[in-house]
Amino acid sequence: MCTKNEEENAEVQQAADNSVANFASITTKNSRGSLHCITIVGQIEGHIILPPQNKTTKYEHVLPQLAAIEESDEIDGLLILLNTMGGDVEAGLAIAELISGMKTPTVSLVLGGGHSIGVPLAVSAMRSFIAPTASMTIHPVRLNGVIIGVPQTFTYFEKIQERIIDFVTKNSRVDPQEFRRLMLSTGQLMSDVGTVLYGDEAVKIGLIDEVGGLSDAIGCLHNMIEERRNGQGDALHTNGI
Repeated sequence: MCTKNEEENAEVQQAADNSVANFASITTKNSRGSLHCITIVGQIEGHIILPPQNKTTKYEHVLPQLAAIEESDEIDGLLILLNTMGGDVEAGLAIAELISGMKTPTVSLVLGGGHSIGVPLAVSAMRSFIAPTASMTIHPVRLNGVIIGVPQTFTYFEKIQERIIDFVTKNSRVDPQEFRRLMLSTGQLMSDVGTVLYGDEAVKIGLIDEVGGLSDAIGCLHNMIEERRNGQGDALHTNGI
């Protein structure tokens, strides 16, 4: 026969299991603090529902989670695990903007890949990490569907592109001109324009802060939480510090 505490523990565990299964997120707690982990994987799904066989991250799931994390007194820090091919630009930027506007300490870790709109998502955290074998693809904006060949179309493309460049360069240490050069490079991708960067390369140009793994990212996040508790939190939101 189960005790009341055992029943409560079972309910907490079931809630955690459901959270992971439904929204790929979980909260953990130890003596150093409470961390919430969310995963951004596969393709970022926007206003159009993708086929069921596609692995997707739905922005309508992530946005309210982020708002709840920011308001929670039970969560001290947010860890964002990224392995994404990119996806909907508007949805990806919406998630990135929300993360970058949080006061809760945030750390991102690129595992496998952080491609396309995954780049703004990776740099949106206060501190960013990339695994040594992970890669990031920087390329111009592309749209699916029918494109009308008029000047307004190219102006629209250019404005979206500038939004991405502005966000990435403001939330990382990469030089804007260098980022544009990598975006428009023709020497790497066979049938596309852009550049693929691996762990050390992404750090070298200032796009990502550090090469590291899970323990490095969690350790950094706990240190940021300690600094915030000690009244140094105002300085946390500047990437590269």
